[in-house]
Amino acid sequence: MQTFTFPDGHISFAYPAGWTVQTKQGPYLDEASKAGSVEALVQDQTGAEVASISSGMYGDGAAGPVKRTVLDQAPVPGVIDATGKPAEFGFALDEVQPDGSSYYFMDVRLAAEFLPSQESSGSNQVPLANGIMAAYVVFDYTRQPVFATPDAAKAWMATEQYKQLKSLLLSLKYS
Repeated sequence: MQTFTFPDGHISFAYPAGWTVQTKQGPYLDEASKAGSVEALVQDQTGAEVASISSGMYGDGAAGPVKRTVLDQAPVPGVIDATGKPAEFGFALDEVQPDGSSYYFMDVRLAAEFLPSQESSGSNQVPLANGIMAAYVVFDYTRQPVFATPDAAKAWMATEQYKQLKSLLLSLKYS
């Protein structure tokens, strides 16, 4: 495993040998916040973009009603938000209400978003002292649902790629 640390030193993570990390300008609201916003794009050994971790960005987005099925989750011990709330890794299926369309996601978000009672799509944005962190696996969202069935998603969980991506997200540390 190799370790990547963001330029400001706040966030780091481990990734497999043979994978690469490239950084680019992250989203920002104004020139004063531009320098602190960085996105790290993780590519696997084939050059495919497999994960994105942003640090120092501003928070945005919208949420809507869903029926969430959590397929896997675990605490991310190295990430506690700015108010002391824990972050968790999760792999889940959201069925959008009321139309029933669905999508899979694998990311890190506040632990409360993976409760069985979760009914909002919520956000993978974790507020930290230096801004928002967003860490997620890159799925081809033009082909959602990515997996034909929940059983296909569960079968993917047994692959080496799944284990590597989960390990990457679980290794996130904020200091």
